[in-house]
Amino acid sequence: MSTTSTAAVQRSLVTQMDYARAGIITPQMKTVAAAERRDVEYIRERVADGRIAIPANIHHIEAGLKPCGVGEGLSTKVNVNLGISGDKADADEERRKVEVAVTRGADAIMDLSNSGKTRFFRQELVQTCQLMIGTVPMYDAIGYMEKPLVELTAEDLLHVLEVHAQDGVDFVTVHAGITRSVVQTFKQTGRLMNIVSRGGSLLFGWMEVTGNENPFYEHFDRVLEICHEHDVTISLGDSCRPGCLYDANDAVETAEMIELGKLTKRAWDAGVQVMVEGPGHMAIDEIAANVKLQKRLCHNAPYYVLGPLVTDIGVGYDHITAAIGGAISASAGADFLCYVTPAEHLCLPDAHDVLEGLIATKIAAHAADIAKGVPGARDVDNRMGQARRKLDWDQMWGYALDPATARERREASPAATEGTCTMCGKMCAVRTVNKVLEGTTIDLDAS
Repeated sequence: MSTTSTAAVQRSLVTQMDYARAGIITPQMKTVAAAERRDVEYIRERVADGRIAIPANIHHIEAGLKPCGVGEGLSTKVNVNLGISGDKADADEERRKVEVAVTRGADAIMDLSNSGKTRFFRQELVQTCQLMIGTVPMYDAIGYMEKPLVELTAEDLLHVLEVHAQDGVDFVTVHAGITRSVVQTFKQTGRLMNIVSRGGSLLFGWMEVTGNENPFYEHFDRVLEICHEHDVTISLGDSCRPGCLYDANDAVETAEMIELGKLTKRAWDAGVQVMVEGPGHMAIDEIAANVKLQKRLCHNAPYYVLGPLVTDIGVGYDHITAAIGGAISASAGADFLCYVTPAEHLCLPDAHDVLEGLIATKIAAHAADIAKGVPGARDVDNRMGQARRKLDWDQMWGYALDPATARERREASPAATEGTCTMCGKMCAVRTVNKVLEGTTIDLDAS
């Protein structure tokens, strides 16, 4: 092939999937391979067939995106949700949440702002943050178009999607799976909690009032054109995710998952990367089967889950109920965990809630990576063990997921005996054994 022909082919390649299928390794693939301790060909092959996604909008790459891979054989990624609501619109507080997400090790941020004019904050986020950024255009449509929900047209919704793509977001949640057929299944079978997805409920309401098909489903080819033009990864939204244990793995959730599998294939055929979203609330003993079913129906596309929360009564502590479910789902094969904060079901989280939710979810993700045998996952735990054996607190802070909180707690309760903590003091087991092995005096008495 001539140099001119090669250049023409490369100009036609836009998405990471396009390049991977053409046998071309991008800088983003190299970055992911290095971070994951994987051969770059391992990454390229899986991007080509959809098992790995590298959400990397071409505009965000220009702004300094740090590429991140999501999918098979990679470390489990963690997302932080933030954004203003109609009842609490404090952009400075949202910026504080961004700072927490960046400094405490999140892999992604989703801007879920759903009130008023949100574009400036979204654009600022893309331009100043290296983490991959996701949005839900459906949330923004009413404020952006300045229309009531029922007056929005398919053209309006597609326009908002295109604006988000132009602004540089790396992945968008598109609730294309809640079709009129899936709605019919919902009506026929019923649920305890009905539809709890915000985007899903909006589209359900729109379809019921207008009598039309879901515009994201009806015009999915146009959705794909927009996403391909900017290399936006589609995160296929789970409109019918269970909002309580009773509804988990029911007919309507499964009916939607079947549709998401079909849409995944269509997206891949168009060279568009895909992630598929999942539950929700689910009992512990059902989680592994749910992950296996999703992987089967959605052709091993990366699975992005919210929790799942393993009980419905942990109100105020749902970062814990979600971390339990997240660890189980990720160890079973889920690839991406959306954090849950203590404020879930109660109020818009503040920056401290974001910190607690993020750390709980990072613990879950890391625990799952150990179970999955992700390369290097155990290494930091081994180093922590060595640091504890030596009672080297400075090294321990370096290996901790949240070193600031760990250091603060210890320093707030200083031990009388150097090197120990106030739990055991001189009776610290590690200190005693170290002294025995060193042949030094064990300075313990009855006093």
